[in-house]
Amino acid sequence: MKRLYVFLLRAYIGPMVMTFFIVMFILLMQFLWRYIDDLVGKGMDFTLVAELLLYASVGLIPMALPLATMLAVLMTMGNLGEHNELLAMKSAGISLPRIIFPLGVVSLLVTLLAYGVADYLVPVSTLKMRTLIYSLQQQRPDLVIRPGVFYNDIAGYSLRIGSRDRDGRMMRDLMIYDHSEGRGNVSVTRADSGLITVTPDSKYLLVELYSGTRYDETDPDAVASSTAKRSARTTHFRRERLVKRLEGFGFERSNEEVFSNTYHVMNTRQLRRAVDSIEGVQDSMITEQHRLFTQELFYRKLVVDTVYRRELRDTFRLLSHYAGLDTVQRKQALAGAIEEAQRIKSKVASYDDDLRYEFKMEAKHLIEFFRKYSMSLAVFIFFLIGAPLGAIIRKGGLGMPVVISVLFFLVYYVISITGEKMVRQLATEAWIGMWISTWILIPLAVFLLYKATTDSVLLNRDWYARSLRKWLRLHKKVLQLLHKRRTSRNTRTVA
Repeated sequence: MKRLYVFLLRAYIGPMVMTFFIVMFILLMQFLWRYIDDLVGKGMDFTLVAELLLYASVGLIPMALPLATMLAVLMTMGNLGEHNELLAMKSAGISLPRIIFPLGVVSLLVTLLAYGVADYLVPVSTLKMRTLIYSLQQQRPDLVIRPGVFYNDIAGYSLRIGSRDRDGRMMRDLMIYDHSEGRGNVSVTRADSGLITVTPDSKYLLVELYSGTRYDETDPDAVASSTAKRSARTTHFRRERLVKRLEGFGFERSNEEVFSNTYHVMNTRQLRRAVDSIEGVQDSMITEQHRLFTQELFYRKLVVDTVYRRELRDTFRLLSHYAGLDTVQRKQALAGAIEEAQRIKSKVASYDDDLRYEFKMEAKHLIEFFRKYSMSLAVFIFFLIGAPLGAIIRKGGLGMPVVISVLFFLVYYVISITGEKMVRQLATEAWIGMWISTWILIPLAVFLLYKATTDSVLLNRDWYARSLRKWLRLHKKVLQLLHKRRTSRNTRTVA
């Protein structure tokens, strides 16, 4: 058995390493595709880009391991079945669970490794990646100017662009507010198109505008009064070049403490403490609102008022009291009631928004907490699916295993994203939404393992064809029998 286990491990480790790097490469290409416009052709140091890709690669490991595990075990078991080696092992009296036992031990170790990476390395790499991206954005403010959004991180200026060309450089419909003198937006520049670049030393912002107009207020004394008439100067230009000095935009690594309190960069221990703190805030908010509604609002309106209004002391005869008021008093009473109702409604709405925000923050922390466990356990579950499935299909190589692995991973990913979305929308509990994909795949894994152990013909096309032909013949016989009965019944009726 030791030689057999060594043989199986050698057949499994190679495809595991190969498929892991293939999956990592694909996921990293997806990351590059997402940030390609911000990284390529911007004059950044190659070492910074390489460092960013390294941090991104660490964050992709928990997602790559389940898919790599399933693909590797499918290839391994498929190759054994295709070359009749699996059949020889079964003929020697070795059951399938014993055959896949050493591979299961390796997968279990990989599961523990995935959890360690997700709980210790991923938070650190995510923190460093977010800090580095923020530092790069501060070095190159032109990278983060998004269409339709005002950019205010350049001191003294507010910029907005309508759109970008495909090359990402030429911008359309530019608007620049200049309030660098501290007198408000006294200068506004609009241009049909333009380029915004930064000098190599990151000290100056170069703005080259085409076909635009600049509006400058020329009376500084009138700015202090909002009603005073203001004189302005309008300047039209076909091309104008502006040079703005940038203070503090040279590349400097930002302090990591800026992002250290976000749920993306926390491990399970920190997430648990954060959830406890959020639940404490929720309890205090609920207690405070309960006190407000029971003591300040209802108590004051329904109890205190009855003490000072003798006609309402015994019972709340509101209708009879209201009928005894004159027209002016009725209007005052209704106005006061409406005002009080609106105030209470505003307080309830504000309380609901605040409490809902706390619940959403708790959900986000719990999503990250359960994700570290569910993604790690997915490694072993995908092994339990891939091992019997490879023994059933008996096809090695990268053809059929790739198709099946990607299909199962997509199903798992779609279910996981759906559950996560439900948790974010507070439609279900976090432990339900984040574990629903696991609960769905575990019965499937047990079913496939049972079928493979009993030599099921689950994926045999000839078996399905024979079963279909048997079902059609049986269906035809049933129809003929029903037709004969109907004919004989009609004959007896005529007779």
